[in-house]
Amino acid sequence: MKMPSNKLSMILLATVFSFSITACEDKPAETLGERVDEKAEQLGNTIEDACEEVKEGVDAKDSDC
Repeated sequence: MKMPSNKLSMILLATVFSFSITACEDKPAETLGERVDEKAEQLGNTIEDACEEVKEGVDAKDSDC
């Protein structure tokens, strides 16, 4: 199956554009991963704190979550 040249050009342009966006990233992937881990941990702590507050509010025997 032969592709029209304009369709092939668009695919090539999209590929080059995708790689150029990735190459221009200011922070390396490792730094970005560390930031995601840090935010996930903060969110987990916030959820755990809220859970413990609710359990304390209803006088649960076990206030740990």
